[in-house]
Amino acid sequence: SGHAVDLVLLVLLVEGLILWRRGKARPLSILFALLPAAFLLLAARNALVGGPWHITALLLALSFPAHLADLARRGW
Repeated sequence: SGHAVDLVLLVLLVEGLILWRRGKARPLSILFALLPAAFLLLAARNALVGGPWHITALLLALSFPAHLADLARRGW
């Protein structure tokens, strides 16, 4: 169900907050690292709850450039 994905999104948010509070990474680096996963999870949630297919497709499509941006930021 969508609630399972909500829980995973919450864990992802907590992970980002822990990294930020401990000074392990800069906020922008954390955002770039976690954004692709968030897009994929949101796409999965939308599909699970029967949301519009074009929203699922959009979220999936957004995850790829977000992933490429993260790789570029890391110097790959």
